[in-house]
Amino acid sequence: MNTTKIAIVLFVLLLQTQFGYAQNQIPYLKKSGAKTHLVVDGKPFIVLGGELGNSSFTSTAYMKPHWETLKAMNLNTILAPVYWELIEPQEGQFDFKLFDELLAETRENDMKLVIFWFGSWKNSMSSHVPSWVKQNQDKYPRAIDERGVSQEILTPFSENNLQADLNAFKALMKHIKQVDSEQQTVIMVQPENEIGMLPSARDYHPLANQLFNSQVPTELTDYLQNNKENLVPEFLSIWRKNGYKTEGSWEEVFGPGYATDELFMAWYFAKFTEEITRAGKEIYPLPMYVNAALIRPGKIPGEYPSAGPLPHLMDIWKAGAPSVDMLSPDFYTPDFEYWNDLYVRQNNPLFIPEHRFDNTVGAKALFAIGHYEAIGFSPFAIESGLNMELANAYNLIRQLHPLITEKFGRNKLEGVLLDKDKILSTVVLGDYEFSFKNSYTLGWEAGATNDVWDSGGAIIIQTDTNEFYIAGSGVVVTFKNWKKRNKIVGILKCEEGSFENGKWKVLRHLNGDQTHQGRHVRISHGDYSIQRIQLYEYE
Repeated sequence: MNTTKIAIVLFVLLLQTQFGYAQNQIPYLKKSGAKTHLVVDGKPFIVLGGELGNSSFTSTAYMKPHWETLKAMNLNTILAPVYWELIEPQEGQFDFKLFDELLAETRENDMKLVIFWFGSWKNSMSSHVPSWVKQNQDKYPRAIDERGVSQEILTPFSENNLQADLNAFKALMKHIKQVDSEQQTVIMVQPENEIGMLPSARDYHPLANQLFNSQVPTELTDYLQNNKENLVPEFLSIWRKNGYKTEGSWEEVFGPGYATDELFMAWYFAKFTEEITRAGKEIYPLPMYVNAALIRPGKIPGEYPSAGPLPHLMDIWKAGAPSVDMLSPDFYTPDFEYWNDLYVRQNNPLFIPEHRFDNTVGAKALFAIGHYEAIGFSPFAIESGLNMELANAYNLIRQLHPLITEKFGRNKLEGVLLDKDKILSTVVLGDYEFSFKNSYTLGWEAGATNDVWDSGGAIIIQTDTNEFYIAGSGVVVTFKNWKKRNKIVGILKCEEGSFENGKWKVLRHLNGDQTHQGRHVRISHGDYSIQRIQLYEYE
């Protein structure tokens, strides 16, 4: 090899090292500033996802009529389960035929795949374990409630339960590596699904009782002491109330009550999940996350699926399952921003693998990607019908993908979410403060007098000192220069357009009625669009 070729090779290797996007690497997570993002096929990747119904990925015949609907909604990724009972119908005998067929169809439809491992637990219960596990309770014991009643939940305290799940998951990861390491259709994995304890706050199996009355593991107490200044306040208050103890049984360290029962279960659910996750990553180290069913108002541990990767238990899960890359929320409750704010603490990357498939998903996808720089967004039961709110929002994100990913971690990207309860949101980019209002506030649109307003959402991207792209629906935007408060900010230019092959194409110049003669930028509800604006100041 001559010196010129050697120099080129070294330069390419330097670029790959500098930017972290080597083409031959499997999907991985990369830090960009204070944020973490997914890299797929050597490039930054945003999951524009849709989660299939829990039983939809069980035959190619069922999936066949749905692929066109999924593509029409501009998805780039589907999220789907792999079922323990189907891949290991007989102990030690694995069958991946169905998985391979569905993987091939995913590729044919030019999508990526995030898989859920429906192993020991799915929505708390052990409904997808094989029949040979279900029918052998002596070898594979179940959790027991405080009345001594067995539950349809495998206890996490059994070594037999762990080893059976572990063997199946390792076989799955070996198979994925074998059939997919070249094409890399599978980009992330979720071990288990919505882990949680019901209807008691903790398991009362004899194996559990023995550990509950034993010393709190030093692995946990050491973590708490080393991270005392950064623990989430909900957990810290429990530990502080009992005197920051580091030795004793669970009740001696954390005090008696349901809260301690939940901490105890969270630790051992996390330790079980760590064994699964670590073993899978040793075989094929894809990014892996766990998900949680959020708490409904007024519920106590045991009345909701307690002890899962919930935000008040973040420290327990981080200490017990360090191989897990993300703790993720599943949304069937309101307060989208509230819960996400809890989940991004301690630099936890935000990924929303499941959201109720309603008319808010378009605005929320824009907000999640813009405000949190989320790994991705995914409504549930995506095959149930064509949702144009989602289709239009995903179309905007697809167009803006190069700009969004270029601005990751650089404080050049923001997002807003508006409804009737939150009609105003303010963000600052560079020298400018942007006030976003729900466009219904103008009273110019049908629906402005309704009791319930549709959600508005937008992404805003700064591309130059005074140049910005605003993309979304249902927003009105005004401007101030927060540094030069004596200046009036006006619109120098406003264009509506689209990106075609990465190039901006102007559809309309909007410096007239559409901007209220320079007073604001407006995108009406349902009119998902991108506007490029340039601002200036005058006195």
